Amino acid sequence: MARLSALAAVATLAAAVLLLADGCGAAMYKVGGLDAWAPPPGSKPDVYVLWGKSLPFKLGDSLFFLYPPSQDNVVQVTAKSFAACDVSDPVLTLDDGNSVFNLTTAGRVYFTSSAAGHCRKGQKLSIDVPTADGKFLAPSADDQAALKALAALPPAAAPTEALPSLSDNDDDSADEPRVAGAGSVVALAAAAALSLALLL
Repeated sequence: MARLSALAAVATLAAAVLLLADGCGAAMYKVGGLDAWAPPPGSKPDVYVLWGKSLPFKLGDSLFFLYPPSQDNVVQVTAKSFAACDVSDPVLTLDDGNSVFNLTTAGRVYFTSSAAGHCRKGQKLSIDVPTADGKFLAPSADDQAALKALAALPPAAAPTEALPSLSDNDDDSADEPRVAGAGSVVALAAAAALSLALLL
């Protein structure tokens, strides 16, 4: 009887957690998809431009940067610094090799690497985060300059397609895979707990 009560309690807890987790809807995206954060290879010079355009980012989502910490890092920079590849005064520096950046503010956010030459080789990413109601903020003059800088990358790193529009909200991007966000991690933990309870 005690075992049945414990099982019922675990099942109730798992159901409650799944209901709560489903409502949060935040996702964690691994920057570059299958590729690590590094200068783009010659075969994929536009990997960060295309990746940044292909996903439906929203407030509460997170970006996961994976890279060897002895060789690289992630710096958040202003639009002007992004356009000039000036990494001398970053807004934020992440250097542990498994860096997570939470998207907590609407607007355009800019990332690059401060490793020598990496920004000029095309290791730069801009993400446009909409407001809570899904609207994109109007681009500033600095944002426009940053987008022009992406278009002017050296031939080895120049994007092969047009740059994403700041207001581009492509419905096809919803089909892109997401890295395990809070909801799926909690669901997996709840399923594991339920399986363990059944074995006991």
